[in-house]
Amino acid sequence: MKSLLILGAGGFGQMVKETALALGYEKVVFLDDAVKNESVIGMCCDYVLRHEEYPEAVAAFGNNKTRLFWTDKLLEEGYEVPAIVHPSAVVSPSAVLGSGSFIMQRAVVNTCTRIEKAVLINSGAIVDHNSVVRAGAHIGLGSVVKSNCIIEPGRKVEAGEVIFSTRRKIEGVDSRSLEDAVYAFGFGPQCSYVKPFGEGHINETYAVYMPGQNGEDIPLYVLQRININVFKNPEQVMDNIFGVTEYLRNIIRQEGGDLERETLSYIKTKSGESYFEDADGQPWRCLHYVPNSVCYQQVERPEQFYQSALSFGHFLKQLGDYPAESLYETIPQFHDTVKRFHDFDDAQRKDVKNRARLCREEIDFVLSREKDCGVLMKQLEEGTLPLRVTHNDTKLNNILFDKDTDEGLCIIDLDTIMPGLAANDFGDSIRFGASTAEEDEKDLNKVHFDINLYDIYVKGYLKMAKDVLTPAEMESLPWGARLMTLECGMRFLADFLQGDVYFKTAYPEHNLVRARTQFRLVKEMEEQFDEMMEIVGKYR
Repeated sequence: MKSLLILGAGGFGQMVKETALALGYEKVVFLDDAVKNESVIGMCCDYVLRHEEYPEAVAAFGNNKTRLFWTDKLLEEGYEVPAIVHPSAVVSPSAVLGSGSFIMQRAVVNTCTRIEKAVLINSGAIVDHNSVVRAGAHIGLGSVVKSNCIIEPGRKVEAGEVIFSTRRKIEGVDSRSLEDAVYAFGFGPQCSYVKPFGEGHINETYAVYMPGQNGEDIPLYVLQRININVFKNPEQVMDNIFGVTEYLRNIIRQEGGDLERETLSYIKTKSGESYFEDADGQPWRCLHYVPNSVCYQQVERPEQFYQSALSFGHFLKQLGDYPAESLYETIPQFHDTVKRFHDFDDAQRKDVKNRARLCREEIDFVLSREKDCGVLMKQLEEGTLPLRVTHNDTKLNNILFDKDTDEGLCIIDLDTIMPGLAANDFGDSIRFGASTAEEDEKDLNKVHFDINLYDIYVKGYLKMAKDVLTPAEMESLPWGARLMTLECGMRFLADFLQGDVYFKTAYPEHNLVRARTQFRLVKEMEEQFDEMMEIVGKYR
């Protein structure tokens, strides 16, 4: 016989009895210190004596403190303390009900809501999705707790009262804009803390930590403020990103890959937008954190460079059938080397900061290579080279590697996804990775183009991409290396001449130092260009 012991034989206790009988309990009895009738078999303190006879028990007191007190006593004694849910109530299968909680007639407990122990959700009350009702609270008759609310322990929500979501202080959130963004994507009620993440220089980036299954806090999301000084049309940036990443997910699914780790997965706001715009007009976006991954800032071992080649080559291959013309050009003429040359020439002619006198040799270096700047653009205009979906910032630090295997996982930093030339993506990787020194190395004797690293990269890149690249595209790859390096040097030098308005600098000559390293690499690539072409031919 299924039986239930109820502590408290008052009006609320009688409601619980009726509910219990409707749920299939055959014998329902009470313990109460004041009420005397045939169903009351003792005082509340007799609960210790009744455990063997009645293995299930609840505390049905209207007073919140009393209900919680006796629920704890029953649990300590080892009773099974069930949640009592009236048959007319609607409780989401994803809701969690604590021991000794009561969901009364026609009450609604919605999706992903947590009801803690000894809570009373009274008749006709609604607790909307993703809310938390703490232990011993009472949600009164016909009241409404709206989504993402937290009801404090022991609180009584009065009959007919409407509770709106209130924000709690989140550790690491030090601005209203960041707080608004956290709540816009729905993390506010559960978020453990937020902290700065990554080493990017363009966007403001945070890791969002959430409670894990084992009680520890784990990073689940990445929140970024998009720099509108660089990306002036964030809606276009996000349209590109959502289009490409959703396409990649389908490709990865077909390949039998890991959807959670082999491409970035972006999240829309609670209102269904691709990004959130704060009160200052600043756009924020959110994506899933990729677990067990690492990002390297520079090439430490040749194998890393090979893995990056495989990753970027595979990226190009996966997007081989994606309509490049459907993408927005989020930074117009980003890798139009001819335009970059004209911008540089304009900067050196105007010389607004009177710095040309400090870098005449470097200026002449660029001016003497004007014709080179048009090599790839001419082939594009003639239709010899097709437009591809390109990343346009193919440095090593835009790849996530598996922490355990050190293999490339996925491509990140997708802001500059645009129509472009395969040679430019290839060339930017070489510019960054096949150098023996960092980008701002002052001692040029340490700066060299490493043809062996170039060979390694070509091998990996063509292993993945040669099936989709045309013969003309493969022949253009060495030119991509030369021109991307020259273009980057031009940009550094132009910024130096204009007063360092684009690139962040640590000292007055920083951009000039950067330009010099790029020009040293260009010179050595020119000297070894025939060999660079031969290496491409070797792996075609």
